Amino acid sequence: MNDHVPSDPARLLTVFDREMRERARPDGPGTRVERVGDVVRQVGGPHDWNGVVWSSPDLDAPRADAAVAAQVAHCERLGCEEFEWKLYGHDRPADLGARLSAAGFEADEPETLLVAPVADLATDVRLPEGIRLRTVRDEADVELMARAHEQAFGSDWSRLRHQVLARLREDPEHFVGVLALAGDEPVSSARMELYPGTGFAGLWGGGTVAAWRGRGVYRALVAFRAGVAAERGYRYLQVDATEDSRPILQRLGFTALTTTTPYVYRPARP
Repeated sequence: MNDHVPSDPARLLTVFDREMRERARPDGPGTRVERVGDVVRQVGGPHDWNGVVWSSPDLDAPRADAAVAAQVAHCERLGCEEFEWKLYGHDRPADLGARLSAAGFEADEPETLLVAPVADLATDVRLPEGIRLRTVRDEADVELMARAHEQAFGSDWSRLRHQVLARLREDPEHFVGVLALAGDEPVSSARMELYPGTGFAGLWGGGTVAAWRGRGVYRALVAFRAGVAAERGYRYLQVDATEDSRPILQRLGFTALTTTTPYVYRPARP
């Protein structure tokens, strides 16, 4: 991998597509990555993320329809609860999203892919009064992460709980979890996935409970993880950002490269 760190969006996107999508590595224990025809996909157990991370830029309409049909058949054969095609705004053909919808995939809310060179980011952690940070060490900490996440996002964390526990047990070197605590009460949690051999680390989570929003907790969690990434020699941080976090991250030095939309296929069950 070239030691030069590009900063312009087009070159950053090229590096991201190559390292994180076309050459994707498994994102956790018990998963594997397969290149099948025109797609790269991850395959795992029922609690793991199963889906397409990359599709060939040479896809035309007939090849796209064939690739989509093949992934539907793969999901049905696997017996998975759901299968995601992670569609990026620059993927081809231009109507791939419509073709996925026609095949039974449902689109979730789009997010913005943001990337920043780690060297450009502040790593000084400035916490509001009354807040302390603690890295996630054990199952009890994972339960605190779950509580903060569910209160911040209003969504179930059961699948993520399984994935985080598996990472702590089997691959802690490439996972960082962090809690923001007011006393003993979790008010925010975040994690970072380190992807060896790519130069990239991914930021996930970071939701803060309503009473503590707008006070710098989210920024502190980003700075903490940027510092860890720098210490471990990673070159880039990557985030799939909601509209709530996108402007904050851009102010911190992240660049918007494209959009990413989860298209999810859920097989009908009797």
